[in-house]
Amino acid sequence: MNTESLALDFKSATLYAIRVVLHSADPERLNAALAKRMADAGSFFENEPVVIDASRVEEKIDWTALVAALRGHNLPPIGVVAEGANLAAARAAGLTPVELSTPAARPMPVVDTAPPNDVATPVPSVPAAAVEIASAPTPADTPADKPAEKSADTAAAKSTEPLPERAASSTTSAPSPTPAAPQSSSALVITKPLRSGQRVYARHTDLVVIGMVSQGAEVIADGNVHVYGPLRGKAMAGARGDTSARIFTTHLDAELLAVAGVYRVVEDKLDKSLHNQPALVRLDGDTLRIEALKA
Repeated sequence: MNTESLALDFKSATLYAIRVVLHSADPERLNAALAKRMADAGSFFENEPVVIDASRVEEKIDWTALVAALRGHNLPPIGVVAEGANLAAARAAGLTPVELSTPAARPMPVVDTAPPNDVATPVPSVPAAAVEIASAPTPADTPADKPAEKSADTAAAKSTEPLPERAASSTTSAPSPTPAAPQSSSALVITKPLRSGQRVYARHTDLVVIGMVSQGAEVIADGNVHVYGPLRGKAMAGARGDTSARIFTTHLDAELLAVAGVYRVVEDKLDKSLHNQPALVRLDGDTLRIEALKA
């Protein structure tokens, strides 16, 4: 059949979504925690699609109220992870069950080239509340991790795409990682500057950017993020929960830094020993550390 005559066609795509992890079914606790998280994050999560993860909750959930609360904060729900009666009720409320990919296992941790020093900046994690917001890539339109055809549409998972610029403030969240499929050995390499509103996501691999990441741009990878140039936008490593992932840059001046869902919004200028200097960002337990890279 000649597909050129059809009014539509099906193409594979990958959607980057926010995972909202429920720790309670109490509507009051959920609303209070959601309001706090959104107040802490400013407009950073606004208009981002979310997947509701209720796999840890056994009590009955008021899905209608929860969906209304999320939409009230400009967080459109697109799917749900739940079990038993809660899954059936979520379906009845119009939510689609999805499967979240687990974090990829890395063969060996990256050797830290920076010796411990006094410039490490700890960021304490927020105690678990009724709701936890964590970044989690979610496949859409096609089954998860299906081998993709080498086409321009499939390459969208590793290409730039416009996004509205968003402000943010400081908060953290830490999803629990579990082993999964092996990670690709080849990195995604970008050899041009990234402008405000552009996003690059390296699925199952590291991301290398040779050039500037402008304010309002986002670089995301399931593995490590390397920026050989000024990092002025947002950088997120270990997007699927890999706690060994790291962020490297030759000029640190980021808006937001995140590793495995633990993030820090940089509201004030960093210490002089870190600002616009070579640096790495890594996780130490539930604490995000920023360290100077010295020759």
